Amino acid sequence: MISFGSVRFKLTSVGVTGGCNLVEVKPRKLGEMASDLRLVLIISFVSVLVFSTSSSSLPRFPRQNRARIQLFGGDRNSYQYETKYFSQQLDHFSFADLPKFSQRYLINSDHWSGASELGPIFLYCGNEGDIEWFATNSRFIWEIAPKFGALLVFPEHRYYGESMPYGSRDEAYKNATTLSYLTTEQALADFAVFVTDLKRNLSAEASPVVLFGGSYGGMLAAWMRLKYPHIAIGALASSAPILQFEDIVPPQTFYDIVSNDFKRESSSCFNTIKNSWDAIIAEGQKENGLQQLSKTFHFCRALNSTDDLSDWLDSAYSYLAMVDYPYPADFMMPLPGHPIKEVCRKIDGASSDASILERIYAGVSVYYNYTGKVGCFELDDDPHGLDGWNWQACTEMVMPMSSSQENSMFTAYDFNYSYSSYKEYCWNTFGVIPRPRWVTTELGGHDIETALKSFGSNIIFSNGLLDPWSGGSVLKNLSSTIVALVTEEGGHHLDLRPSTPEDPKWLVEQREAEIGLIQGWIRTYRLEKEAQFPLLKRSW
Repeated sequence: MISFGSVRFKLTSVGVTGGCNLVEVKPRKLGEMASDLRLVLIISFVSVLVFSTSSSSLPRFPRQNRARIQLFGGDRNSYQYETKYFSQQLDHFSFADLPKFSQRYLINSDHWSGASELGPIFLYCGNEGDIEWFATNSRFIWEIAPKFGALLVFPEHRYYGESMPYGSRDEAYKNATTLSYLTTEQALADFAVFVTDLKRNLSAEASPVVLFGGSYGGMLAAWMRLKYPHIAIGALASSAPILQFEDIVPPQTFYDIVSNDFKRESSSCFNTIKNSWDAIIAEGQKENGLQQLSKTFHFCRALNSTDDLSDWLDSAYSYLAMVDYPYPADFMMPLPGHPIKEVCRKIDGASSDASILERIYAGVSVYYNYTGKVGCFELDDDPHGLDGWNWQACTEMVMPMSSSQENSMFTAYDFNYSYSSYKEYCWNTFGVIPRPRWVTTELGGHDIETALKSFGSNIIFSNGLLDPWSGGSVLKNLSSTIVALVTEEGGHHLDLRPSTPEDPKWLVEQREAEIGLIQGWIRTYRLEKEAQFPLLKRSW
């Protein structure tokens, strides 16, 4: 039973113009974005920093492959947005004369009831990737906009997509000096400055702002509500692991949840995966072993080490746990409903003479090649191995990960033992030393219950327990206004995805609960404004 307040749920228009800082670009349909994305799309906060226990100390940075994003069909193409750009400060916390940069944002005013009606502004906190992709995969916000008469805005996170300081990605990512402005503090300030300016230009200073975000974006939404409570009246933080930091949750939590997701489907599947790591090493040590592994797993080029294969499999299993949705979806890859069940069916159902590695290949192909259209696999579609999240993980977003011998299907290792390799990688790659305590110093995390009870309000933490990131989030109500909506069968920010006829009852109820809470925030805000300014009274 999930409760908030006194309610309990059982859950198993184009034409908005700006001032001098806003540059208008032609309207776009939501579905048209897919054909012209210009960078590798990075999944919402899945770059897990993990270090191998082998001689290689390079971290594993799983990324989304270049999978095609399906276009929306039928009436879904009616959702449109304008692409605009906001002239943003490079450094909000100094008065140095630094160049500004153009922050891209998407905006839709089709259903906005307007400033005079205190029409709300729904702001999605952009993640570590192209903002168009997140707009595509956050259709819940689009679907509820008419109900609320809301203006929708999707500002892009600095250093991602088209929002590049110094004029280009190459210059922005040039060195530690140019990357030094890529921080959560600067990103939160971007959102605060942007929406304040937008409201001023629309004469909508009194319009309430509600924040949305999934994964890292959900973390940003929660943090922004806490850091800038005068800017936004509430936040829906979906799958937001704000506690996945040093000495808060056990570092083995993430991989234990991934492992449990597989074990609940099939113990034999779990054991096959657990035993496969040694089989990979043994095969790789044979003469021509790497070539044989490359052939078994259909790679386009020969493996350089068994670690490369292990990383590839690690990524697939982690992503499968995140997107173990109850219906077919293509958020990461085109996948069937309950994809882990299908993976285990392939592993367990292989012929009796199949080797353990052939079984693993059959299973992982569900993730990497469910359509059957891929001839061979590329290990890494980012030839430079350098993206903004790697920098963030090497500076302040240090999220410890370990794998336990007892409960995990992954190779056992200890984060504390590997931390020296972590620091070495970050220094060799960026010339920086991680600051693992900075996020919790700046934004909190330790004794979160006391802090949020004392200083927080109007935050929804929504999580599905199949999602390995749920272990680092808030999973219980902390007050009448700091609410946890937890579903046993939910995946990674499933609630933000578009509604479908296949939605289970518990998902429908979760979204209804979120809508009810947001309605309450806006109602309370308007009543308070009405009490202060009687002339504002309208039809609400």
